[in-house]
Amino acid sequence: MRFEELKLEEAVLDGLDAMNFQETTPIQELSIPFILEGKDIIGYAQTGTGKTAAYVLPIINQLSKGGYPQDAINAVIMSPTRELAQQIDQQIEGFTYYVPISAVAVYGGTDGIAYSQQERGLQMGADIVIATPGRLISHLNMGSVDLSHASFFVLDEADRMLDMGFYDDIMQIYKHLPPTCQVIMFSATMPPKIRTMAKTILKNPEEVQVAISRPPDSIIQSAYICYDSQKLPILTHLFHESHAQRVIIFSSSKMKVKELDASLKRIGFNVQAMHSDLEQPVREQVMKDFKNKHVDILVATDVVARGIDITDINLIINFDLPNDPEDYVHRIGRTARGTNGEGLAITFVGVKEQGKFKEIETFLGKTIYKIPIDASFGEAPAYEPEKNRSMARGRGNYSSGRSKTGRSKDRPTNQRRTNRK
Repeated sequence: MRFEELKLEEAVLDGLDAMNFQETTPIQELSIPFILEGKDIIGYAQTGTGKTAAYVLPIINQLSKGGYPQDAINAVIMSPTRELAQQIDQQIEGFTYYVPISAVAVYGGTDGIAYSQQERGLQMGADIVIATPGRLISHLNMGSVDLSHASFFVLDEADRMLDMGFYDDIMQIYKHLPPTCQVIMFSATMPPKIRTMAKTILKNPEEVQVAISRPPDSIIQSAYICYDSQKLPILTHLFHESHAQRVIIFSSSKMKVKELDASLKRIGFNVQAMHSDLEQPVREQVMKDFKNKHVDILVATDVVARGIDITDINLIINFDLPNDPEDYVHRIGRTARGTNGEGLAITFVGVKEQGKFKEIETFLGKTIYKIPIDASFGEAPAYEPEKNRSMARGRGNYSSGRSKTGRSKDRPTNQRRTNRK
Protein backbone atom coordinates (compact mmCIF):
# COMPACT_ATOMS: atom_id res chain seq x y z
CA MET A 1 0.00 0.00 0.00
CA ARG A 2 1.16 3.53 -0.75
CA PHE A 3 1.07 6.19 1.96
CA GLU A 4 -1.14 8.36 -0.22
CA GLU A 5 -3.86 5.70 0.05
CA LEU A 6 -4.06 6.33 3.80
CA LYS A 7 -6.09 9.19 5.25
CA LEU A 8 -3.09 11.40 5.90
CA GLU A 9 -2.98 15.17 5.59
CA GLU A 10 -1.28 16.68 2.53
CA ALA A 11 1.44 18.32 4.62
CA VAL A 12 2.31 14.94 6.16
CA LEU A 13 2.39 13.30 2.73
CA ASP A 14 4.64 16.10 1.49
CA GLY A 15 7.08 15.31 4.28
CA LEU A 16 7.01 11.62 3.42
CA ASP A 17 7.60 12.40 -0.24
CA ALA A 18 10.57 14.63 0.62
CA MET A 19 12.06 11.72 2.60
CA ASN A 20 11.32 9.31 -0.27
CA PHE A 21 8.86 7.26 1.81
CA GLN A 22 6.33 5.91 -0.66
CA GLU A 23 5.09 2.44 0.29
CA THR A 24 4.01 1.27 3.72
CA THR A 25 5.45 -1.70 5.52
CA PRO A 26 2.93 -4.31 6.79
CA ILE A 27 2.94 -2.96 10.36
CA GLN A 28 2.30 0.56 9.05
CA GLU A 29 -0.52 -0.55 6.78
CA LEU A 30 -2.22 -2.39 9.63
CA SER A 31 -1.61 0.10 12.46
CA ILE A 32 -2.04 3.57 10.98
CA PRO A 33 -5.77 3.27 10.17
CA PHE A 34 -6.60 2.10 13.72
CA ILE A 35 -4.58 4.92 15.29
CA LEU A 36 -6.22 7.48 13.01
CA GLU A 37 -9.58 6.16 14.21
CA GLY A 38 -8.56 6.86 17.80
CA LYS A 39 -8.38 3.21 18.87
CA ASP A 40 -5.94 1.76 21.38
CA ILE A 41 -3.72 -0.84 19.78
CA ILE A 42 -1.17 -3.43 20.79
CA GLY A 43 1.29 -4.28 18.06
CA TYR A 44 3.74 -7.14 17.82
CA ALA A 45 6.63 -5.89 15.71
CA GLN A 46 10.35 -6.48 15.47
CA THR A 47 13.34 -4.58 14.20
CA GLY A 48 13.06 -3.57 10.58
CA THR A 49 9.28 -3.50 10.39
CA GLY A 50 8.99 0.29 10.37
CA LYS A 51 6.98 0.52 13.56
CA THR A 52 8.23 3.98 14.55
CA ALA A 53 6.51 5.50 11.54
CA ALA A 54 3.50 3.28 12.27
CA TYR A 55 2.69 5.33 15.38
CA VAL A 56 4.52 8.61 14.73
CA LEU A 57 2.82 9.38 11.41
CA PRO A 58 -0.80 9.12 12.61
CA ILE A 59 0.02 11.12 15.76
CA ILE A 60 1.66 13.86 13.70
CA ASN A 61 -1.27 13.71 11.30
CA GLN A 62 -3.86 14.22 14.03
CA LEU A 63 -1.91 17.00 15.73
CA SER A 64 -1.48 18.80 12.41
CA LYS A 65 -5.25 19.05 12.03
CA GLY A 66 -5.46 21.27 15.10
CA GLY A 67 -7.96 21.19 17.94
CA TYR A 68 -5.37 20.21 20.55
CA PRO A 69 -4.24 22.44 23.44
CA GLN A 70 -1.47 24.86 22.59
CA ASP A 71 1.59 25.10 24.83
CA ALA A 72 0.73 21.68 26.26
CA ILE A 73 2.17 18.20 25.92
CA ASN A 74 -0.15 16.33 23.56
CA ALA A 75 1.76 13.07 23.03
CA VAL A 76 4.14 11.04 25.19
CA ILE A 77 6.35 8.37 23.62
CA MET A 78 8.19 6.09 26.03
CA SER A 79 11.49 4.54 24.96
CA PRO A 80 13.65 2.05 26.86
CA THR A 81 16.96 3.70 25.90
CA ARG A 82 18.30 7.11 25.06
CA GLU A 83 19.59 5.82 21.71
CA LEU A 84 16.10 4.88 20.63
CA ALA A 85 14.69 8.14 22.02
CA GLN A 86 17.19 10.08 19.92
CA GLN A 87 16.32 8.15 16.78
CA ILE A 88 12.58 8.62 17.29
CA ASP A 89 13.21 12.33 17.75
CA GLN A 90 15.20 12.40 14.50
CA GLN A 91 12.43 10.67 12.57
CA ILE A 92 9.85 13.07 13.98
CA GLU A 93 12.04 15.99 12.88
CA GLY A 94 11.96 14.64 9.32
CA PHE A 95 8.26 13.82 9.25
CA THR A 96 7.26 17.26 10.63
CA TYR A 97 9.22 19.28 8.07
CA TYR A 98 6.01 20.72 6.61
CA VAL A 99 3.91 20.78 9.77
CA PRO A 100 4.33 23.11 12.80
CA ILE A 101 4.74 20.43 15.46
CA SER A 102 7.41 20.56 18.18
CA ALA A 103 9.11 17.65 19.90
CA VAL A 104 11.65 17.19 22.68
CA ALA A 105 13.67 14.11 23.64
CA VAL A 106 14.12 13.59 27.38
CA TYR A 107 16.69 11.08 28.57
CA GLY A 108 19.46 10.60 31.12
CA GLY A 109 23.22 10.56 30.75
CA THR A 110 23.41 14.29 30.03
CA ASP A 111 24.95 17.28 31.77
CA GLY A 112 23.15 20.05 33.65
CA ILE A 113 22.80 22.21 30.54
CA ALA A 114 21.04 19.44 28.61
CA TYR A 115 18.81 18.73 31.61
CA SER A 116 17.79 22.41 31.73
CA GLN A 117 17.07 22.38 28.00
CA GLN A 118 14.87 19.32 28.42
CA GLU A 119 13.09 20.93 31.36
CA ARG A 120 12.49 24.12 29.36
CA GLY A 121 11.05 22.11 26.45
CA LEU A 122 8.69 20.30 28.81
CA GLN A 123 7.53 23.46 30.54
CA MET A 124 6.91 25.23 27.23
CA GLY A 125 4.63 22.38 26.20
CA ALA A 126 6.31 20.55 23.32
CA ASP A 127 3.64 18.77 21.27
CA ILE A 128 5.47 15.45 21.48
CA VAL A 129 7.73 14.25 24.28
CA ILE A 130 9.99 11.25 23.66
CA ALA A 131 11.35 10.04 26.98
CA THR A 132 13.01 7.26 28.86
CA PRO A 133 10.97 6.28 31.95
CA GLY A 134 13.53 7.18 34.58
CA ARG A 135 14.20 10.67 33.30
CA LEU A 136 10.51 11.48 32.80
CA ILE A 137 9.81 10.32 36.36
CA SER A 138 12.57 12.68 37.51
CA HIS A 139 10.89 15.63 35.78
CA LEU A 140 7.49 14.61 37.15
CA ASN A 141 8.89 14.53 40.67
CA MET A 142 10.38 17.98 40.14
CA GLY A 143 7.02 19.29 39.00
CA SER A 144 8.41 20.44 35.66
CA VAL A 145 6.04 18.51 33.45
CA ASP A 146 2.24 18.37 33.09
CA LEU A 147 0.80 15.35 31.25
CA SER A 148 -2.85 16.06 32.05
CA HIS A 149 -3.63 17.23 28.50
CA ALA A 150 -1.93 14.37 26.63
CA SER A 151 -4.02 12.68 23.94
CA PHE A 152 -1.51 9.97 22.94
CA PHE A 153 0.61 7.63 25.05
CA VAL A 154 3.01 5.28 23.23
CA LEU A 155 5.04 2.46 24.73
CA ASP A 156 7.76 1.49 22.26
CA GLU A 157 9.74 -1.65 23.02
CA ALA A 158 7.42 -2.41 25.92
CA ASP A 159 9.03 -5.80 26.57
CA ARG A 160 12.47 -4.19 26.82
CA MET A 161 11.23 -1.59 29.28
CA LEU A 162 9.84 -4.31 31.51
CA ASP A 163 13.08 -6.30 31.18
CA MET A 164 14.90 -3.22 32.46
CA GLY A 165 12.62 -2.97 35.49
CA PHE A 166 10.52 0.01 34.37
CA TYR A 167 7.08 -1.49 35.06
CA ASP A 168 6.42 0.63 38.16
CA ASP A 169 7.74 3.77 36.44
CA ILE A 170 5.45 3.24 33.47
CA MET A 171 2.43 2.72 35.68
CA GLN A 172 3.33 5.85 37.67
CA ILE A 173 3.59 7.89 34.45
CA TYR A 174 0.29 6.43 33.24
CA LYS A 175 -1.45 7.76 36.34
CA HIS A 176 -0.54 11.32 35.28
CA LEU A 177 -2.41 10.91 31.96
CA PRO A 178 -6.08 11.73 31.42
CA PRO A 179 -8.42 8.71 31.15
CA THR A 180 -9.27 9.68 27.56
CA CYS A 181 -5.66 9.30 26.40
CA GLN A 182 -5.21 6.93 23.45
CA VAL A 183 -2.69 4.21 24.32
CA ILE A 184 -0.46 2.57 21.72
CA MET A 185 1.83 -0.30 22.66
CA PHE A 186 4.47 -2.05 20.57
CA SER A 187 6.46 -5.05 21.69
CA ALA A 188 8.67 -7.59 19.92
CA THR A 189 7.60 -10.33 22.33
CA MET A 190 4.54 -10.78 24.50
CA PRO A 191 5.46 -12.29 27.88
CA PRO A 192 2.76 -12.58 30.58
CA LYS A 193 3.72 -9.31 32.30
CA ILE A 194 3.23 -7.39 29.04
CA ARG A 195 -0.21 -8.92 28.62
CA THR A 196 -1.08 -7.98 32.21
CA MET A 197 0.01 -4.39 31.65
CA ALA A 198 -1.88 -4.24 28.35
CA LYS A 199 -5.09 -5.33 30.06
CA THR A 200 -4.55 -2.64 32.69
CA ILE A 201 -3.88 0.40 30.52
CA LEU A 202 -5.42 -0.36 27.09
CA LYS A 203 -9.11 0.11 26.34
CA ASN A 204 -10.63 -2.49 23.97
CA PRO A 205 -7.43 -2.54 21.93
CA GLU A 206 -7.03 -3.67 18.37
CA GLU A 207 -4.29 -6.27 18.00
CA VAL A 208 -1.81 -5.93 15.15
CA GLN A 209 0.82 -8.53 14.40
CA VAL A 210 3.39 -9.07 11.68
CA ALA A 211 5.23 -12.32 11.15
CA ILE A 212 8.35 -12.87 13.20
CA SER A 213 11.28 -12.17 10.93
CA ARG A 214 14.09 -14.58 10.24
CA PRO A 215 17.62 -13.64 9.21
CA PRO A 216 18.05 -13.33 5.45
CA ASP A 217 19.77 -16.19 3.66
CA SER A 218 22.49 -13.75 2.65
CA ILE A 219 23.85 -13.93 6.21
CA ILE A 220 26.23 -16.87 6.52
CA GLN A 221 25.80 -18.26 10.04
CA SER A 222 28.31 -20.50 11.79
CA ALA A 223 29.37 -21.39 15.32
CA TYR A 224 32.24 -22.65 17.44
CA ILE A 225 31.31 -25.20 20.10
CA CYS A 226 33.98 -24.52 22.69
CA TYR A 227 34.88 -24.01 26.30
CA ASP A 228 34.66 -20.44 27.64
CA SER A 229 38.45 -20.36 28.03
CA GLN A 230 38.86 -21.07 24.30
CA LYS A 231 36.71 -18.18 23.10
CA LEU A 232 39.31 -15.40 23.23
CA PRO A 233 42.17 -17.43 21.68
CA ILE A 234 39.93 -18.51 18.79
CA LEU A 235 38.68 -14.96 18.31
CA THR A 236 42.17 -13.44 18.21
CA HIS A 237 43.29 -16.16 15.78
CA LEU A 238 40.39 -15.25 13.48
CA PHE A 239 41.34 -11.59 13.58
CA HIS A 240 45.00 -12.34 12.88
CA GLU A 241 44.07 -14.59 9.94
CA SER A 242 41.86 -11.93 8.37
CA HIS A 243 42.24 -8.25 9.23
CA ALA A 244 39.18 -7.34 11.29
CA GLN A 245 37.23 -4.37 9.91
CA ARG A 246 33.60 -3.31 10.36
CA VAL A 247 33.06 -5.89 13.12
CA ILE A 248 30.63 -5.83 16.05
CA ILE A 249 31.25 -8.23 18.93
CA PHE A 250 28.30 -8.77 21.26
CA SER A 251 28.87 -9.85 24.84
CA SER A 252 26.32 -10.60 27.53
CA SER A 253 27.17 -7.93 30.10
CA LYS A 254 28.93 -4.60 30.37
CA MET A 255 31.55 -6.17 32.64
CA LYS A 256 32.42 -8.74 29.98
CA VAL A 257 32.45 -6.00 27.35
CA LYS A 258 35.00 -4.04 29.39
CA GLU A 259 37.17 -7.14 29.89
CA LEU A 260 37.02 -8.12 26.21
CA ASP A 261 37.74 -4.56 25.11
CA ALA A 262 40.80 -4.41 27.37
CA SER A 263 42.06 -7.82 26.19
CA LEU A 264 41.77 -6.95 22.50
CA LYS A 265 43.43 -3.57 23.06
CA ARG A 266 46.39 -5.27 24.78
CA ILE A 267 46.79 -7.53 21.75
CA GLY A 268 46.85 -4.47 19.51
CA PHE A 269 43.47 -4.42 17.80
CA ASN A 270 41.72 -1.14 16.96
CA VAL A 271 38.70 -1.60 19.22
CA GLN A 272 36.28 0.44 21.31
CA ALA A 273 33.64 -0.56 23.86
CA MET A 274 29.98 0.47 23.94
CA HIS A 275 27.96 -0.02 27.14
CA SER A 276 25.71 1.86 29.56
CA ASP A 277 28.45 2.94 31.97
CA LEU A 278 29.81 5.34 29.37
CA GLU A 279 28.65 8.94 29.54
CA GLN A 280 26.39 9.96 26.68
CA PRO A 281 28.96 12.19 24.90
CA VAL A 282 31.45 9.32 25.02
CA ARG A 283 28.92 6.86 23.62
CA GLU A 284 28.07 9.24 20.80
CA GLN A 285 31.76 9.71 19.98
CA VAL A 286 32.38 5.96 19.97
CA MET A 287 29.51 5.42 17.52
CA LYS A 288 30.70 8.32 15.39
CA ASP A 289 34.24 6.91 15.24
CA PHE A 290 32.93 3.47 14.36
CA LYS A 291 30.61 4.76 11.65
CA ASN A 292 33.44 6.86 10.20
CA LYS A 293 35.73 3.80 10.17
CA HIS A 294 38.20 5.22 12.67
CA VAL A 295 37.50 2.10 14.78
CA ASP A 296 37.63 -1.41 13.31
CA ILE A 297 35.93 -3.39 16.05
CA LEU A 298 33.05 -2.41 18.32
CA VAL A 299 32.53 -4.52 21.46
CA ALA A 300 29.05 -3.98 22.80
CA THR A 301 26.19 -5.12 24.93
CA ASP A 302 22.78 -5.62 23.34
CA VAL A 303 22.11 -1.89 23.66
CA VAL A 304 23.55 -1.72 20.11
CA ALA A 305 21.55 -4.63 18.68
CA ARG A 306 18.47 -2.50 18.18
CA GLY A 307 18.36 1.16 17.46
CA ILE A 308 21.75 1.69 15.80
CA ASP A 309 21.52 1.88 12.04
CA ILE A 310 24.89 1.04 10.45
CA THR A 311 24.71 -0.40 6.97
CA ASP A 312 28.20 -1.74 6.19
CA ILE A 313 28.96 -4.26 8.94
CA ASN A 314 30.99 -7.20 7.60
CA LEU A 315 30.99 -9.50 10.60
CA ILE A 316 28.95 -10.08 13.75
CA ILE A 317 30.53 -12.05 16.58
CA ASN A 318 28.32 -13.42 19.35
CA PHE A 319 30.98 -13.84 22.04
CA ASP A 320 28.18 -14.86 24.39
CA LEU A 321 24.67 -16.00 23.52
CA PRO A 322 21.89 -13.40 23.81
CA ASN A 323 18.93 -13.67 26.17
CA ASP A 324 16.48 -15.06 23.64
CA PRO A 325 16.31 -16.22 20.00
CA GLU A 326 14.77 -12.96 18.82
CA ASP A 327 17.78 -11.07 20.19
CA TYR A 328 20.02 -13.38 18.17
CA VAL A 329 18.11 -12.34 15.06
CA HIS A 330 18.45 -8.66 15.98
CA ARG A 331 22.17 -9.02 16.60
CA ILE A 332 23.11 -10.75 13.38
CA GLY A 333 20.69 -8.53 11.47
CA ARG A 334 23.26 -5.73 11.88
CA THR A 335 25.14 -7.30 8.96
CA ALA A 336 24.03 -8.00 5.36
CA ARG A 337 22.61 -4.49 5.14
CA GLY A 338 25.17 -2.91 2.81
CA THR A 339 25.11 -2.60 -0.95
CA ASN A 340 26.08 -6.24 -1.53
CA GLY A 341 23.53 -7.53 0.97
CA GLU A 342 25.93 -10.17 2.30
CA GLY A 343 27.21 -10.75 5.80
CA LEU A 344 28.78 -13.21 8.21
CA ALA A 345 27.79 -14.11 11.77
CA ILE A 346 29.87 -16.32 14.07
CA THR A 347 28.66 -17.47 17.48
CA PHE A 348 30.78 -18.86 20.30
CA VAL A 349 28.81 -21.48 22.22
CA GLY A 350 30.05 -22.44 25.66
CA VAL A 351 29.07 -25.71 27.30
CA LYS A 352 26.36 -24.13 29.45
CA GLU A 353 25.02 -22.26 26.41
CA GLN A 354 24.41 -25.32 24.27
CA GLY A 355 20.77 -25.68 25.27
CA LYS A 356 20.09 -22.06 24.39
CA PHE A 357 21.88 -22.42 21.07
CA LYS A 358 19.76 -25.44 20.19
CA GLU A 359 16.66 -23.36 20.85
CA ILE A 360 18.00 -20.71 18.47
CA GLU A 361 18.37 -23.39 15.81
CA THR A 362 14.82 -24.56 16.50
CA PHE A 363 13.55 -20.98 16.28
CA LEU A 364 15.33 -20.49 12.96
CA GLY A 365 14.20 -23.86 11.64
CA LYS A 366 17.72 -24.71 10.53
CA THR A 367 20.96 -26.25 11.73
CA ILE A 368 23.83 -23.80 12.00
CA TYR A 369 27.18 -25.03 10.76
CA LYS A 370 29.64 -25.86 13.55
CA ILE A 371 33.21 -24.95 12.62
CA PRO A 372 35.74 -27.61 13.70
CA ILE A 373 38.21 -26.30 16.27
CA ASP A 374 41.88 -26.71 15.50
CA ALA A 375 43.69 -29.05 17.86
CA SER A 376 46.08 -26.24 18.80
CA PHE A 377 43.30 -24.73 20.91
CA GLY A 378 42.86 -27.93 22.87
CA GLU A 379 40.10 -30.48 22.89
CA ALA A 380 36.64 -29.05 22.24
CA PRO A 381 33.50 -30.16 24.07
CA ALA A 382 30.96 -32.34 22.31
CA TYR A 383 27.78 -30.66 21.14
CA GLU A 384 25.19 -32.29 23.43
CA PRO A 385 22.53 -29.62 23.95
CA GLU A 386 19.97 -31.88 25.59
CA LYS A 387 22.51 -33.14 28.11
CA ASN A 388 23.82 -29.66 28.83
CA ARG A 389 20.44 -27.94 28.82
CA SER A 390 19.98 -28.64 32.52
CA MET A 391 23.18 -26.74 33.24
CA ALA A 392 21.38 -23.52 32.36
CA ARG A 393 18.50 -24.12 34.76
CA GLY A 394 18.22 -21.32 37.27
CA ARG A 395 20.43 -19.11 35.10
CA GLY A 396 17.65 -17.96 32.83
CA ASN A 397 16.75 -19.71 29.59
CA TYR A 398 14.50 -19.17 26.62
CA SER A 399 11.69 -21.41 27.73
CA SER A 400 11.39 -19.67 31.08
CA GLY A 401 11.61 -16.22 29.51
CA ARG A 402 14.15 -14.29 31.59
CA SER A 403 16.88 -14.82 34.11
CA LYS A 404 15.83 -15.12 37.73
CA THR A 405 19.13 -13.70 38.89
CA GLY A 406 18.50 -10.11 37.90
CA ARG A 407 18.48 -7.99 34.79
CA SER A 408 21.16 -5.90 33.21
CA LYS A 409 20.45 -2.25 32.53
CA ASP A 410 21.86 -2.86 29.06
CA ARG A 411 18.94 -4.05 27.00
CA PRO A 412 18.47 -3.90 23.26
CA THR A 413 16.33 -1.37 21.51
CA ASN A 414 14.06 -2.22 18.69
CA GLN A 415 14.15 0.53 16.19
CA ARG A 416 15.41 0.51 12.66
CA ARG A 417 14.84 3.23 10.13
CA THR A 418 11.68 2.68 8.14
CA ASN A 419 12.24 0.85 4.88
CA ARG A 420 12.44 3.16 1.93
CA LYS A 421 11.48 2.29 -1.57
